[in-house]
Amino acid sequence: MRAHANLHTRLRGLQRMGIYMKELITRALENLGVKKGDCLLVHTSFKALGKGVKAEDVIKGLTAAIGNNGTLIIPSLSYSTVTKEAPLFDVRSTKACIGYFPEFFRNYNGSIRSVHPTHSCSAVGAEAEEFVNSHYIDRTPVGENSPFRKLAGFGGKILFLGCSSAPNTSMHGVEELVVPDYLYGEDIEYTLTNYDGKSYNALYRTHGFAHTAQRYERVEALLNQYEMSKGKVLEAQCTLMSSAALWKKGKEAMEKDSHFFVEIY
Repeated sequence: MRAHANLHTRLRGLQRMGIYMKELITRALENLGVKKGDCLLVHTSFKALGKGVKAEDVIKGLTAAIGNNGTLIIPSLSYSTVTKEAPLFDVRSTKACIGYFPEFFRNYNGSIRSVHPTHSCSAVGAEAEEFVNSHYIDRTPVGENSPFRKLAGFGGKILFLGCSSAPNTSMHGVEELVVPDYLYGEDIEYTLTNYDGKSYNALYRTHGFAHTAQRYERVEALLNQYEMSKGKVLEAQCTLMSSAALWKKGKEAMEKDSHFFVEIY
């Protein structure tokens, strides 16, 4: 009986810790500028949050910050595993190749994923279906139907949670609007499988980036205090920025200098 009571006490303590962690995350996000109803796309370095943090607590903290009318979007990219040599993508089972948290979120209860061989996203929330439902139409990585591009139209925000703004996939979409000389690589035919288990082949134009070093953090210098903020969530350094401002000012910068966000070597 005593062992059972001790186990029950420990479980209650762990439950309280989860609630406390979620509240800490939510409060920090609100201080950063996340608001109820936001559509929020999140790039993560999960380990930067600190020891003892659980992925589910982070998701609960994020969804609490945006509320019932908000939408949470996490890239579930698979560019390093779905390749010319292995051109198979199954929306139900192909793993995200960009870390622990995106893969956890892809499998999270209620999460739905867009159909794209290399640049899919997973989403939960009020507009999740709208963000992912037409990505299959695109034949480039970050086209007009991608969640990255749709985010600007929703007045959404991009959160870099524990990572710099360098791994900024939305910038690839900006590049697709301008089409600099370094952007595209070869065309690849992929086999894609939908949620219903049906497969089809489609030809995609891939990104090349030959002889370039990406410098997407440079977009920060273009944004003002109303378009970007910085702060901490637990132990993680974070940057929050307006998606619409990124797309607008990023495009303007590239129209003046198509190599603004890269270094050629």
